[in-house]
Amino acid sequence: MVFVLDQKKQPLMPCTPKRARLLLKRGRAVVHRVQPFVIRLKDRRVQDSILQPLALKIDPGSKTSGIALARVQETEEGALHHGVFLGEVSHRGAQVHEHKVRQRNARRRRRSANLRHRAPRFDNRGIPAGWLAPSLLSRVGNTLTWTTRLSKWAPVGRIEVEQVRFDTQLLQNPEILGTHYQQGTRAGWEARAYLLVKYTYQCAYCRKSDTPFEVDHILPRSRGGSNRISNLCLACHSCNQEKGNQTAAEFGHPEVEVQAKRPLRDAAAVNSTRFKLVESLRCFGLPIGTWTGGRTRWNRERFAVEKSHALDALCVGELAGVRPGQLKTLVITASGRGEHCRTNWTKEGFPRGYRMRQKQVRGFTTGDRVRAVVPAKLKTAGNHVGRVQVRKSGSFAIKTRDRDLDGISAVYFQLIQRGDGYDYTVV
Repeated sequence: MVFVLDQKKQPLMPCTPKRARLLLKRGRAVVHRVQPFVIRLKDRRVQDSILQPLALKIDPGSKTSGIALARVQETEEGALHHGVFLGEVSHRGAQVHEHKVRQRNARRRRRSANLRHRAPRFDNRGIPAGWLAPSLLSRVGNTLTWTTRLSKWAPVGRIEVEQVRFDTQLLQNPEILGTHYQQGTRAGWEARAYLLVKYTYQCAYCRKSDTPFEVDHILPRSRGGSNRISNLCLACHSCNQEKGNQTAAEFGHPEVEVQAKRPLRDAAAVNSTRFKLVESLRCFGLPIGTWTGGRTRWNRERFAVEKSHALDALCVGELAGVRPGQLKTLVITASGRGEHCRTNWTKEGFPRGYRMRQKQVRGFTTGDRVRAVVPAKLKTAGNHVGRVQVRKSGSFAIKTRDRDLDGISAVYFQLIQRGDGYDYTVV
């Protein structure tokens, strides 16, 4: 569906792509935005139009959040929801965390370079109520950004949010009860003693005993593994050295990896942001309904809807039926708007280079959506549409849906849409 605005940029009911093409061809509308596609009518006002209630539905996630717009039709059985827009927002929480770690290392390196005494200040610092880490706030911010945009492009009258809570201890032990919630996996044990009993005083890989053991990470720390007890095993020195930074499955022992339980960082991220998200959505002044994940799964199964983030969002709430139609999903990837710091840092906090002072070159900025029309005599010949990466030399790179191209002169580029911190793909 195509979003439609009136003369004063007030939202009207979305229309089909065929209807939008006719309006543009007859000169009754102009293109307001390319991705997502929005048109603006020249001869229509919102006072002269009939608007139907639309519900904005959100299925928050750690890595990807589903967003859906549905037209609500009241029937005798209840509310029937017709899909109008489907989107999936891919967050950049891991990238934000990586940037903050690099910033911390750079600050630590700078301060250690001058070893004069500094009085401690950490005793006077405090964490305000409701504080969240920047990587978690970026997830909430992406959802708020797209709620704001969709509210400007469509007549949204209600917000439905899946306010799910994951019981992380129940995910690990389905039989946990009562006081067992107060006891961890190592209750009464030390880590090495626990591993010795768990692996029966044998190497997890070669089953060798009567040898000095080392604690090995099943998923290596260098590849995102944690120090959770479920990610540790016993290994002899030779197996530990030979395994290196491979996982247990890559090392030829998938049975060891089966014992490792999946990390719970994604569930923890959703648990941490669920109240902050609903509290932030109240600023729009719209009625908000909060629903459980079980309700969403029940709706999806009884109406035979396929599993995806966007369709999960469409199934959020109390409804008597859902019709996704033939809608395509707009995959929205958060890419950021660049950094204020013009110094490139290594992971350890040492400067390794400097960026150009200005962000705009020849009228283009990294992240702009452009079209490159390259003549046939060049190696990169063709008509390419995608995101541009600018360089001071005027030789740009472009990332299209199919491939990445580099070394294209700025004279061949045409601006389609200014960068807004997101990349778009229709699937």
